[in-house]
Amino acid sequence: MSSPSPLVDRTALSLHRARAARDPALFLHEAARDEAQDRLAMVKREFTTPAVVTPFPQVWEGALPGARLIPDDETLALDEGAHDLVIHALALHWANDPVGQLIQCRRALKPDGLCLVLAFGGETLTELRAALGQAEIEVTGGLSPRVAPMGEIRDLGGLLQRAGLALPVADSFPLAVSYGSALHLMRDLRGMGETNALTGRLRHPTRRSVLLRAAEIYAESFGAEGRVPATFELVTLTGWAPSADQPQPLRPGSAAQRLSDALNTTETPVED
Repeated sequence: MSSPSPLVDRTALSLHRARAARDPALFLHEAARDEAQDRLAMVKREFTTPAVVTPFPQVWEGALPGARLIPDDETLALDEGAHDLVIHALALHWANDPVGQLIQCRRALKPDGLCLVLAFGGETLTELRAALGQAEIEVTGGLSPRVAPMGEIRDLGGLLQRAGLALPVADSFPLAVSYGSALHLMRDLRGMGETNALTGRLRHPTRRSVLLRAAEIYAESFGAEGRVPATFELVTLTGWAPSADQPQPLRPGSAAQRLSDALNTTETPVED
């Protein structure tokens, strides 16, 4: 049996990113970098051997002294046990094997090293996805793959455990951006290298009539005062490489005090 085709066409993705580099719109990557720096400032530790996995290394230059900046290839150029911090920055949604990416990050960490992942969550571009889907159905009578899958925060948090990282934490925050029209948003996505690189995509340019109808639907459904919003959900995942001196959860049933005593309340048994 032949193996299934990969979800992402990495050759097309590389071409899109090269085009974006000529006229970049990288404010989301800059926001992710700033968020990472804020998070690290709250960690009471000095990281001396950081690495950053990023499709746009220019965003991270100078952000972390001495950091290795490497591309988000399917096989990451990371040495085993070489880093006390690995950041995976806004590229996980384009990975054909996201768990494999995190496993590689974990293997590159020293014991008790930190893995910090910044990723797009499932609420990202909900308005554009709805408008494009409705427009394509109206104009062509069908629906084609257009947006790379972006996991819900609970699913993304579960990836940390599957990758063997300890003490996993996941949280997210929305970032709302305002545009003159959906076409202006699409132009920015082009400048981010975030245009369609799915293997199952249509292999010809989207009809102009579809794009114009999508812009109309977008404005009608979501616009206000001549502008339209675009929602981006940034998810932050943190996990640590296992180490013997990390805090460990207590064994079930090993508590030395009853919760009712700590709360100064009366415990009421639940009937079967």
